[in-house]
Amino acid sequence: MSNSTASADHADEPNLPNETVDLSLLLRAMHADLGIFRRLRPEQLMAVIKESSAEIARLQALQLHCLAGMRRRRSDARELASELALTLHITDNRAGAMIVAAEALAERLPRTFRLMDRGQLDMYRAMKVTDGTSWLSDHNARIVDVLLENRLANKNPTQIRRATAYAAMKIDSAGATNRTSQRRAERRVVLHHQAEGISQLSVDNTSTDKANAAYSRIDRIARALKNGDEKRTLDQLRADVALDLLLSGKGGAAGKVEVFLYLDLETYLGLNDNPAELAGHGHIPAELARHIATGPDTTLRRVITDPLTGQVIEVGKFRYRPSVDVEEFVRVRDRECRQPGCPRPAQNCVTESTGSSATDADSTLSYCIRHRRLKDRADWQYQVLGDGRLAITTPTGQKVEAMPPPLHEPRPRPEHPGEERLGA
Repeated sequence: MSNSTASADHADEPNLPNETVDLSLLLRAMHADLGIFRRLRPEQLMAVIKESSAEIARLQALQLHCLAGMRRRRSDARELASELALTLHITDNRAGAMIVAAEALAERLPRTFRLMDRGQLDMYRAMKVTDGTSWLSDHNARIVDVLLENRLANKNPTQIRRATAYAAMKIDSAGATNRTSQRRAERRVVLHHQAEGISQLSVDNTSTDKANAAYSRIDRIARALKNGDEKRTLDQLRADVALDLLLSGKGGAAGKVEVFLYLDLETYLGLNDNPAELAGHGHIPAELARHIATGPDTTLRRVITDPLTGQVIEVGKFRYRPSVDVEEFVRVRDRECRQPGCPRPAQNCVTESTGSSATDADSTLSYCIRHRRLKDRADWQYQVLGDGRLAITTPTGQKVEAMPPPLHEPRPRPEHPGEERLGA
């Protein structure tokens, strides 16, 4: 190809040098024509990726500066985390982690914070420093901040975590020993729900010797089961053995557990493969739902919904009446804590009537312990509207309204007025 032809091919490309990128120019061009990214050269695309990453880091720093300012004005970090979670549509845990990071960067790690201000360190990598220095005193954290100032900008998260751990242990070796004991005292089991009916179960902060012993036992049993007829891989066998040991104590049959599973009748009968919903987890594939629903110890309850809204109107054998077990109805209807974004299953929550009558299901809601306490704060406003919708006003005036998500998509009214259906 001649030079003149090559020049013609790139005549309509924006003039973006390889080292620096005018992001505002590119954003305007992108809004006008998304095809621009097909015409940029690879080196231009990589330059944009690099510069936009730096800009994201600067914006994250701005966000954390604002969070640190909010924290100085709020005495209760958990309450602030709940408001931030509603504002950014994130979980309370994620919001709490952001607040902790903002406070640490502003008060204990100003040099690390400055790297974010300059676009040299994003939030994820900066939080490796805040996490790794959380056990240090303010004085020692500031010393580590000085030691790391020139060692972070071009490092990946793993390198930053290791550098931070080394610096922290070097500055306070006695504290590191105490930290190990403290971490063991914080041992816990964590359940993390993922997509498509899959979850992660882990034992955190256990001592290394016990963890190794437990893994060795699981591995030994799994290898003993790996004979010529066994089609499962060793990894699959280890996972199955671990769960069997937890559920039965014998590495055999599973024990009983209570879960709330919602699936429509046609899915249960195998007439369709619509996803079902497992309270506290979310949607799971139809095949897994049928496997759970057809278990030998499964108890099925009929739930009737309003076809126009998908909301629950009846539970059990008879049509719901306010005098019939309001608490059970509310838990089935809500499925999870009514605080928007909280995934705690309703069966692990408390129910509370906000109306004048304890038998009024519309004004009775499910709350986890954390959000039950939050709603009683004077600076938070919780109001249950006539249709059962929950309206929340946060201390800074953010307004959120929410209802339990429908069990199914709203369905159209029947074509003939004489036809009536209670639900599905």
